[in-house]
Amino acid sequence: MFFRKSLLISLFVMSAVFCFASVDDCYAKLDSDSEILSIGNDKIERNFFWNKGQLITKSIIDKQSGKVWLNQNETGDLLIPGITGEAENAKWSSSVIETTSITPSHIEVVVEYNIEELQIRRVFTIYPDSPTITTDTYLKTNSDSLTWDSKADAVLDQLFLSGKHWKIEAVEFFDTTDRHNTLVEKVERLSYRSDSRFRGNLLNAFDVIDKNGLFFLKEAPSSINQVYYPGYDYVTNYGKIKNVGLGVQSSDLLKNKGEWVKTYGSVLGVYDSSPSSSLFALRDYQKQKRVQLEDRDEMIVMNTWGDREDLERLTEDFCLEQMKACSELGITHFQIDWGWQEGTKGDNTRRSIDVWSPKKELYPNGFNRLIEEGKKLGVELCLYYVPKAANNNAAWEEDADALINLYKNHGVRIFKIDGQKMQNRIAEINTQKMYDKVMKETGNNVVFNLDITNSPRGGYFYMNETGNLFVQNRYTDWSNYYPYQTLRNLWMLSAYVPAERMQFEFLNKWRNQDNYSHEDKFSPMNYSLDYLFAVTMPSQPLAFFDAAALPDNPLENENLIKIYQEIQHDLHKGYIFPIGEEPSGESWTGFQSLHPGRGYFIIYREDNGSKDFQFKTFLDEDVTVEIKSLTDSQYSSVQTTGTSGEISFSLPEKNSFDIFEYNLK
Repeated sequence: MFFRKSLLISLFVMSAVFCFASVDDCYAKLDSDSEILSIGNDKIERNFFWNKGQLITKSIIDKQSGKVWLNQNETGDLLIPGITGEAENAKWSSSVIETTSITPSHIEVVVEYNIEELQIRRVFTIYPDSPTITTDTYLKTNSDSLTWDSKADAVLDQLFLSGKHWKIEAVEFFDTTDRHNTLVEKVERLSYRSDSRFRGNLLNAFDVIDKNGLFFLKEAPSSINQVYYPGYDYVTNYGKIKNVGLGVQSSDLLKNKGEWVKTYGSVLGVYDSSPSSSLFALRDYQKQKRVQLEDRDEMIVMNTWGDREDLERLTEDFCLEQMKACSELGITHFQIDWGWQEGTKGDNTRRSIDVWSPKKELYPNGFNRLIEEGKKLGVELCLYYVPKAANNNAAWEEDADALINLYKNHGVRIFKIDGQKMQNRIAEINTQKMYDKVMKETGNNVVFNLDITNSPRGGYFYMNETGNLFVQNRYTDWSNYYPYQTLRNLWMLSAYVPAERMQFEFLNKWRNQDNYSHEDKFSPMNYSLDYLFAVTMPSQPLAFFDAAALPDNPLENENLIKIYQEIQHDLHKGYIFPIGEEPSGESWTGFQSLHPGRGYFIIYREDNGSKDFQFKTFLDEDVTVEIKSLTDSQYSSVQTTGTSGEISFSLPEKNSFDIFEYNLK
């Protein structure tokens, strides 16, 4: 059963003397003598002046470094231009949110007030052992005429800190990957006395003098796909930092009169001067957002769309043949893409539950036989689904019911969700309602592979707690599949997005070889299928081909995928970050998965002339490390790390790889 058990700890309406809530190391308290609201854990604390509920940050404390930032702003952290009246009817509550199959136990602090006809709710979330605090904002009105200044910058959160030596790094992310092939772009500047504007979900602000930093994460679609986008996400001026763009206008509240409408979210985190501290702080938070469960979330999926063959082939017998081939390879999930359903594209006249039912001429037994045979083979059946997009996804409940029906009555729990259109806030709200209902009615057991290849969608940081991301389509048919480019996109994203929350593709290298020049050394034909699979191992691998169409004995190491299966969940439980050079087709590159005292390396030698390479890793200096190959039982080494955690690796052949397990001695 899906539920969130919420224990109400305290309620404050300015008459209370002292209120307090805690779970593990998290706490929230409001002292009415000082009128200071404090939210924190053992890593971070944010203190606010109560200000009749219209909170003003007083200070932020990094408890690990001892750094205290004092905020110089005298106005509320949330700013909606044109909303200028007095805050009224302020109250707060603090709740312990019990552990679910999605998130660990944590604290939520709710502050509510109104300014004239606008009601405002701010929800602060803090997880144990995470140096971050999330702020979600909800707006509501019962008015027929509420309005504000939509041309001026609306501010989700802001700080005004002292100092003139702030190094700013903004990171912009690109989805809509059918049209983009560089998915991460960074900009670095020194903040100055005039306003500097930055695009990107993530902004790191580092004080060069005292060597401490803060970051803001805007939980919103990628900048290119945000609604009501002002053209930038952050404005800085020396130590002034504003996170701008609500993603909501007053018209959205009028259309949803009497309902809470959520804005984009803001996460504040702290980090110190130690190498990659900001990356670890962000990942601490992301690991809490969705717990990775082995039986629910780990997968190696074969999807029928990658070979782009006729849909008439998708018969029950065809699917059984594919599932058998998947089982032999070690592929754990078989997903039928477009074509399994009774309905056709743009079929908006019939109920979703009728459109998205097994096509009788293809599946006379429904899915019963496929599911039963799949259980014997160790291969789970998964499906493709396109929600109705008309009228801003107004049929969201109809689509939710169809998905729930497929789960409860047909035994399918993993769905690739495609064709979504979230071109405005109403469409986003309706999409979230669909997700929420499906999760509630299925006890969080359903997993969505959320396609972010086209149209405005949630991207990497928004509305994606329901599963993983189907990041990109690449095809040999169009000769736009290049293994090093797939590796590059995964490598670049994995610094900021958990690799285990993404799907990346490997294709049938034997198809369409004539579509590539024989002089093109980066053509898929110049790599083993083993290597193509290895490129995707840090993610949830996507076999984008018909498995039964592969030649006999397609893997040079027939046990490779089974070896990977044995470590997949443990690999993904670690913090996975990129190491080595940016993939270029000619680099030494890789990934490190970090556990306390141990972990994994996946190392790739691209078409590079050197047989050896020294990697800077995330290990400390002067640490003794025992390294063992998981594909070659004869290989092991013991090394001591250099000043930047350097470790040396050797691979004898170009376009080769290996998986290593390491332990600190």
